[in-house]
Amino acid sequence: MNSILRSLLVIGVFLFTPIAGITKENTTKSLDTPAPSSSKGKHAIAMHGLPRYPAGFSHFDYVNPKAPKGGKIVRSEFGSYDSFNPFIIKGSAATGIGYIYDTLTVGSHDEAFTQYGLIAKSVEIPEDRTSVTFHINPDARFHDGHPITADDVKFTFNKLITDGNPFYGAYYGDVTDLEILNPLTIKFNFKNGQNRELPLILGQINVLPAHYWKDKDFTKITLTPPLGSGPYKIKTFKTGHSVTYERVNDYWAKNHPARKGQFNIDEIRFDYYRDPNVALEAFKSHNFDYVEETSAKRWATQYKGSAFDTKKLIKATIPHQNTAGMQGFAFNLRKPIFNDVRVRQALNLAFDFEWINKNLFYNAYTRTESYFDNSELASSGLPTGKELTILKKFEKQLPPTLFTDKIESPTSKGNGSNRKNLRKAIQLLKEAGWQVKNKQLVNANGEQFTFEFLIYLKDFERVILPYVKSLQKLGIKTEIRLVDRAQYIERIRAFDFDMVIQTFGQSSSPGNEQREFWGSAYAESRGSRNIIGINDPIIDELIEILIAANTREDLIAACRALDRVLLWGHYVVPQWHINTYRVAYRDFFGRPEITPTHNLGFDSWWVKPTADLTGELVQ
Repeated sequence: MNSILRSLLVIGVFLFTPIAGITKENTTKSLDTPAPSSSKGKHAIAMHGLPRYPAGFSHFDYVNPKAPKGGKIVRSEFGSYDSFNPFIIKGSAATGIGYIYDTLTVGSHDEAFTQYGLIAKSVEIPEDRTSVTFHINPDARFHDGHPITADDVKFTFNKLITDGNPFYGAYYGDVTDLEILNPLTIKFNFKNGQNRELPLILGQINVLPAHYWKDKDFTKITLTPPLGSGPYKIKTFKTGHSVTYERVNDYWAKNHPARKGQFNIDEIRFDYYRDPNVALEAFKSHNFDYVEETSAKRWATQYKGSAFDTKKLIKATIPHQNTAGMQGFAFNLRKPIFNDVRVRQALNLAFDFEWINKNLFYNAYTRTESYFDNSELASSGLPTGKELTILKKFEKQLPPTLFTDKIESPTSKGNGSNRKNLRKAIQLLKEAGWQVKNKQLVNANGEQFTFEFLIYLKDFERVILPYVKSLQKLGIKTEIRLVDRAQYIERIRAFDFDMVIQTFGQSSSPGNEQREFWGSAYAESRGSRNIIGINDPIIDELIEILIAANTREDLIAACRALDRVLLWGHYVVPQWHINTYRVAYRDFFGRPEITPTHNLGFDSWWVKPTADLTGELVQ
């Protein structure tokens, strides 16, 4: 998945079994004398088809290669942080910490999944795809001038597997061993050639300096600014409140084709806020310079005033072609009350999206109907073609209606009366052994159906409350538990919740990460990203079919088959999505003429050289 490392969820991930042949002690002794990087291999690798940009390309199409450098900006973030180590399960890492690291390869934002050499000057993959070899750019340097070598790559990989976030153990689980062929060449060997995306996701590794970490404990939270090789480094910070990154003037890759026209701003500071409404007022008062809005209500009602009228503050909606993924109320199947699929389906019927969209969201959203919505990967109608062929293998284990009925989210008139769906919900609950007595939904033992919504942002309450009222009509008792972000993270890691609002982000080229989302092996592992607790051998097999897809056509069919089975499992109450970015920013920003299809491309923006960065905004 081309974005999975950038979007690694702070809630933590699953435990793992260390990869065979890779341990702390299994470290090849490096050669002492540097050798030139091999001229073998390709400048880029695509998941399917050919790279968009040929060898020798000068820059990506969506950047301005002549963008001016300079300026200082402030951005906002929510919550707090207590660590500069984003690679372990402990703590909450500072926003923007990825700026200080470079990767072996880097993805473009206008392709489904293609990786271009960065630290790796070239990449070799044999026809059977049983290995990948990275030839390191001899110009690659850490910020202290130390050259990046194969030793650093091996050190990084071993460290992530043995001491890092358990996520890495599964993400790279098909690697059997690795070899340092010379100081600037490293080879990863695989179990087999079935995991087609493995060479690409290995290229996404943030390479760490072995010489820096050799006398430090990688497993601990740290607030000592670490050494990196990326376009920025940490300048100053106030723990939990702000962190400032400064552009590295002698950055080794500043003229690299995959970096040209990007990282133009001299200084970026992230200020942390507890409340989105307070943050918006701070933005209007010139306390920070750029915001991406997630609330339809705030976007419709509060981005107004003289500063917007005079264009000192710019309000813009920018379309994209990103896969929407799935956002919804996620059930915890480890709780017995949610085990019956009819119960989960009934709770979906009780959710009145049309009323909420009309009354709370100004009709800004589209109901999510797929785990891969807003993309060609989404299932629809009835299964046909290759998707049907895949599903036929499991026909006896799947519900017959999967092959005969379209699955669609329930709809209402949006007038606050959802009686038709509630009647269906009551019938399903009765079939599942529940009945209404004295206006309470109870089981055979007379125990009321009760559960808790766990949230960490007060904004979520306004979304949940209408749902709560609808559930009350079914006799269901609910509570909303608002906790701070740190407690929320810990409770998610321990599966100590009934229902949460969860987003399962998807890229345009899904792969290994599907194991973490839905795989049975991670259903009971603390910190797993399978927070729902799905444990279904059919889903496990569909995931492996998806990972092994040889062509884009095969991948689409496999995604649709997996999507359809997940939908028929009713594992979430789907919510909504939007296919635009809602952003507001100060008038001193410059933007390239082209916005990439799969990313906002903020890192290619710049501060205009004539900008007044000190003037106060008049509201």
